[in-house]
Order: sequence, then structure tokens, then C-alpha cells
Amino acid sequence: MKTITTNRSVHLDSLSIQRRTCKLHFEAAPLKMVRASRQYMYDDSGAEYLDCISIVSHVGHCHPHVVHAGQEQMARMTTSAGFLNETMVDYAKRVVETLPDKLCVCFFVNSGSEANDLALRLARGYTKNTDVMVVENAYHGNIATLLEISPRRWNKMGIQQKEWVHVVPCPDTYRGMFKEDSENPGLLYANEVKKVINKCKEKKRTISAFICEPLMTVCGVVVPPQKYLKYVYRYVREAGGLCIADEVQVGLGRVGERFWSFQVHDVVPDIVTVGKPLGNGHPMAMVVTTKEIADVLGEFSSTFGGNPVACAVGMAVLDVIRNEKLQASAKSVGKCLLDGFRAIQPKHPMMGDIRGMGMIIGVEIVIDKQSRKPAKQAAEILSYKLKEGKVLIANDGPDKNVMYISPPMCFTCDNARQVVQAFDLALAAIEQSTLESGITSLPDEQRMLNIPLDILSSNLDEGLDSDSDGEGPNAKKARYEEMD
Repeated sequence: MKTITTNRSVHLDSLSIQRRTCKLHFEAAPLKMVRASRQYMYDDSGAEYLDCISIVSHVGHCHPHVVHAGQEQMARMTTSAGFLNETMVDYAKRVVETLPDKLCVCFFVNSGSEANDLALRLARGYTKNTDVMVVENAYHGNIATLLEISPRRWNKMGIQQKEWVHVVPCPDTYRGMFKEDSENPGLLYANEVKKVINKCKEKKRTISAFICEPLMTVCGVVVPPQKYLKYVYRYVREAGGLCIADEVQVGLGRVGERFWSFQVHDVVPDIVTVGKPLGNGHPMAMVVTTKEIADVLGEFSSTFGGNPVACAVGMAVLDVIRNEKLQASAKSVGKCLLDGFRAIQPKHPMMGDIRGMGMIIGVEIVIDKQSRKPAKQAAEILSYKLKEGKVLIANDGPDKNVMYISPPMCFTCDNARQVVQAFDLALAAIEQSTLESGITSLPDEQRMLNIPLDILSSNLDEGLDSDSDGEGPNAKKARYEEMD
């Protein structure tokens, strides 16, 4: 008989490598979730958490109508591409009904990354050009072609900017080059795009596509200023390029005002991409474009894109959005969140800009309101304090100082008030800690480095040796990466 032994140190080394590569929410004290329902999640001890993170669970975790539709179709048939599929046709019709008339051809895939990759392929095929224009700090997917147009990942992954990728400034009126008090910031930022286009022309290069989120979540929940996209889309088209709206995180009624976030800006893109919120987390995504653009593809196939189960689940999600009036709810609940945060803002010196639309809200945590310098560490601690209060909110954005609130769409005004109250108490405790530590007298760049981290849960790295990865628990910070 052969005896198998396990080297625990090797196991721990592997685990630490996995932890550094595959990110967790609340990495210093991660949660093991075992169940979820609507806007609530439950850990292995039975504790209930209010979920403000799971943007993919669009209409709520385990929504019974969506679950039933998937189970019923799975029991009937699951098949790959190549057969006539009435469910796919019916679903495509329902999606197209929500879009401008010219956007009438649907391609089904399995993830937002696949959708954005196909969108680039369409744009390049139609324009016969390869260059792509993106917004700084953008992220559009987790495959090689998309990482190359995702500035957010370049430094971390050692990616060099390709000569065919052109980056334009993020139209952030809080900490960008043109502030909220600038005259016509939408035009000013759009003119920066025009400058990039002109530089391309000088180099004898031509833009094939401009891709951006109409509400820029990855950039820190940046709402482009008025008419920005109208000007940009015009400049791009005049230069021979196509306009791609990445609606992976911001579509399907989430912004409240309209069903698609690009509609808020009174523009019509040439290509729209949508991701897994279509299926409430079920792996499905799609690209919608015009007939003229679709015709250049020649041939396309996705083995499991648009399979009967995915389309049945997608239909159920659209049913729930309509029957439960979730778009209208996103507008009213989003207003509750914005109003609540703005009501407590004056008493919090570290509470900077508050922005967003519908069920996507961002709150900047800053060292002070005058300098507007990002307070990354305070935002990280705040996320842990909120977790201890059973509210799950991530800190994200380029400087990791934006509290990013993107709950399932079944979130209520009562939930919103609970979030604001918990936020108020947790941030007040952090601000008090900075005062008691005398941190306000330190230079700006040193203040947040001295905030004590003993606010975090005492069960950090439970079950692991303290030196298993060469870092003490206080050195570990929460990290929140974009989900595909």
C-alpha cells in the first residue's frame, strides 16, 4: 500500500499564490457564501448580508421565475448551435424591441469578453481598419485582444500600449482635467478626443472603433458630462470609425431613466454589447448591431451562445424587469441612495463626490474635500467596517477610493436607508480614528498610511500560518477587480 502525504507548507504556498492571482472580495477576511435570495446573501454561519456588489445578479439572486425557466428548459433540452431554435428567435425579438430600429441583428455568445471581442471584429471588418480608441482606466474584458484595449490592466499585467490603441482622457468632472465648474465640460472633453483623432491622422492611422461604457463604472462610476457622447460619436464617425457601447454592466434598465445607458445621452451606437446580467448570472451575452455591419462578418458560430437554456433564462429576466417594474424601481431607489448620501455628506470631511444613476452609485472617499486626494486605505477599511455591519460594498475605481454600489435591481428604498445609515456610522468611526491618531496634522501623502488597521475583523487569515505568504495580516488589503 502506497502512503500519500501532504506537505502543508506547499499547500499554503499554492494557496497564497492563488489568493494573489484570483482575487476575493474582502481578501483579508473573505466570506464563504452558501446561499442567496434576491438582494441578500448568507454565509456558512447563517449570517445575512445585504448585497450591494452583485451587479451580475441583475433581478436578484435565485429569482424563482428565472430559476424555474432555466430548470424547465434544462429538463426539456440543452443543445449547442446548429439547430433551429424558436426560443432564440423569440428572445432576440424581445431584446431588439428595446433598442433603436437600426440595431436589429443579434449575435449570441457566453460572456461580456466574448461580446466585446466580437464587436471589435465587426468594427474592423466593416471599416477595414484596426485602430481602437478607448478611455483611460477602461476595462473591456479578460481575453488577450481586450486586455490590449483595457488601460486599467496594463501596469499590473506588464502590457505595453500597442501603436493601434489610442487612449483619451476620462471625462471625470471631479478630479479630471476639466472640473464641474468648467464651461461646457462635455465639449471640452470631446475636443480632447478630437485631438487624439487628429494625431492619428498625422501618423496616417485611421480609427476603426471607439468603445466605452456610457456610464463609466470601471473608471470610478463616472457619468460623462452633458453632450460628451454626442460630440464624441460625431467626431469618431467623421473620422470613419464606429461607436461601440459597452452595456455589460450598465444596461437592462439599471440606470433607471432608460433601458440602455446610451439612451440617456441621446445617442445611437453602431454596436451594443451586453453581458451576463442578461441571464441573471447565467453565462450568456450578446452583440447587437446593424444589418450592414453584421453582413461583413462572413461566418460566425458560438458553440453554446444562444442555447435554449440561456435564451429561456434571458426571457425570464426580461419578464421580471417588466412585471416587477424594475427600471422604474431603479430610478426611485437610486434617488433614495443619492439623496441619502448627499444628506450625510456635510458632516463627513472624508466624503467627496457622490455620483451615479439609478442602481449604480459611486461615493468618493478623500483625504479632505479641498485637495480631493483619494483616500484608498480609508475606503478599504470602510468596506470592512460595512461588512461587519452585514452590508457588502466594494471600493473600486482607479485609486480604489470609490465606494461602488451596484446591488441587484430588487433593492428597495428601505435597503437604501439601511446602507446610508451603516455608511454614516462606519465612516464616522474612521474619521474619528484619524483625529484621535493626530493624522490630520501629517502631510497629505502620509495621513492615510497611518490609519490603524485593527478596525478589521480579528479573524484575518483564520486557519493559515501568519507567515504563510510572507505578509502579516495587516499588510493585506481588500481588492476588488472587474468581473467579466
